[in-house]
Amino acid sequence: MSGLYRAIYELVKAIPKGQVGTYGQIARLCGCSARQVGYAMAAVSSDDVPWQRVINSRGEISVRSDGNKDTEQYRRLKSEGIVFDSHGRIDLATFQWAGPDGAWWSERHLEPPL
Repeated sequence: MSGLYRAIYELVKAIPKGQVGTYGQIARLCGCSARQVGYAMAAVSSDDVPWQRVINSRGEISVRSDGNKDTEQYRRLKSEGIVFDSHGRIDLATFQWAGPDGAWWSERHLEPPL
């Protein structure tokens, strides 16, 4: 596993149950592109990384390569208490994770992004 994927997975693991992060948010924190975060989420091979908590900037579950939204992701988010509106969107003002606190960064001997 690459260092970048490891960093992405560590950040995603920090997203609390009942909250979501966006691909762009994780990308900014890791210093990569949102697309790279998407590739990392697609490569998750264990339940140790809560991949379902990463959504797009519109508050939606992104369409997969087959053209459909992931029903398993929807199911997992609903079971965590995430609410979807009638258009299948999550209110980011309510459910978006604020990001890791200063202690999270210092425990890992990292500098938070500016």
